[in-house]
Amino acid sequence: MTVSTKHIAQGRTDAEDRLIEADGPLYALQKACGGGKGTTLAIPELLMLVGKARSFGLRLARQFEAVDEESHITAWVEIRPVGGGKDGCEIIVESWQAEPLPPENSIDSERRKVEINRHLAECTARLDPAQRLLSLETEAPDLASLQAKVAAAIGKPWTDLVEIEGSSHEQPMHWRLLDGAHCRVPGSKRLWTAHLEPLGQPTPGSAGFVLHLSAETPLANLPAEAAPDTPSLGRDLTPVLRQPINRIIANAETIRTKLAGPIADEYSQYAADIASAGQHLLALVDDLSDLEVVESEDFVTEPDRIELADVARRACGILGVRARERGITLVPPAEGESQLAIAEFRRVLQIMLNLVGNAIRYSPEDSQVWIRLDRIGSRAMITVADQGHGLDEDQQVRIFEKFERLGRSGDGGSGLGLYISRRIARAMDGDLTVESAPGLGARFTLSVPAAEEMRNAPREGRPADGPDFK
Repeated sequence: MTVSTKHIAQGRTDAEDRLIEADGPLYALQKACGGGKGTTLAIPELLMLVGKARSFGLRLARQFEAVDEESHITAWVEIRPVGGGKDGCEIIVESWQAEPLPPENSIDSERRKVEINRHLAECTARLDPAQRLLSLETEAPDLASLQAKVAAAIGKPWTDLVEIEGSSHEQPMHWRLLDGAHCRVPGSKRLWTAHLEPLGQPTPGSAGFVLHLSAETPLANLPAEAAPDTPSLGRDLTPVLRQPINRIIANAETIRTKLAGPIADEYSQYAADIASAGQHLLALVDDLSDLEVVESEDFVTEPDRIELADVARRACGILGVRARERGITLVPPAEGESQLAIAEFRRVLQIMLNLVGNAIRYSPEDSQVWIRLDRIGSRAMITVADQGHGLDEDQQVRIFEKFERLGRSGDGGSGLGLYISRRIARAMDGDLTVESAPGLGARFTLSVPAAEEMRNAPREGRPADGPDFK
């Protein structure tokens, strides 16, 4: 390889992007990044450029940036595919600028302190974009009363369950004002610090938040509960898995939205893929935990008088951002519609989130998903109808089976959602059924015992709006 003396350094990679020749600062940077001759290029941005040039057989001239132990490096390279890329690439370094890294400052120190606090959090919750509770996990004994209250507080602001110190403002405030706030939790003698991780782009928090509560003082003088003899996914492993997965999602979203500083668009997309994979993994953990619960012999629900219209509207509010991203319009029950039922609010919301989420996932863009109320005799009914591809008779039977995905792959689903939802429905003395026809969408109906004293006249036999499958 012949290179003009004006070039700073040169190198060559093989067909698998391993650096087989290098000199000068290029080889020094490869070593500083943990690589060497004969190993895969260890300089991330340069590796990306070499891979692109090799894959497409294109000659590239680009700038890349890197950091070693002492310097921030900006270099201009020319990359020449050899044999159309089949034999690797030549790397010609034409300029090289190294600037000393700035000294550590108080902002960086504070950021690390916050990260440590978040890793040590003893309570983690998922919030929607309005900071309303979706779920909460904790193993702290002095937060047991908080965890018990969450079941009846799903869909309410998390600040309703704690006391924010030094604030008389209406809650919840903007998330930036609450990040780092001190709070008191009823039932706990410790002072807690709240940390909010915003999810979503381009507006941080548009996809919700991860809330971490860390204690200002270690747990002291609280009796430890006896450990169960048999490990359980729902009881033991789910809280352990949820916290690191939430951290992965939160950190990936921080990178994706460039909150920590500017990065190349390619790395932002990588972070988006990591966040998406984390969401799928978290959903799978939740499904497996729920599966263990609903299949246990002592599984029961806690029925109460609830308003199905309110559940439907909450589900639409929680999933509204996801629907808009796909151009899908959610049509909840009209204002003023009412249907009282005897069921557990949290479980009905769980079923509705599954049904509406599935409708969003499998419906075509620019379509609609309707949620309608009905009552037949002593049964209160809530129906989710979509404009998707529909199901044939065999699929309508199989779709409620465990791990059944009807041949779909790569969509992030576990095949457990509808199985779990039907088990929950039947535990509430109800049922979950489907009506569908190929090409006419699907209509899933949850029926539970109706409550009397309806605020609107009963609508006996009135069909829900949506496709007609007769």
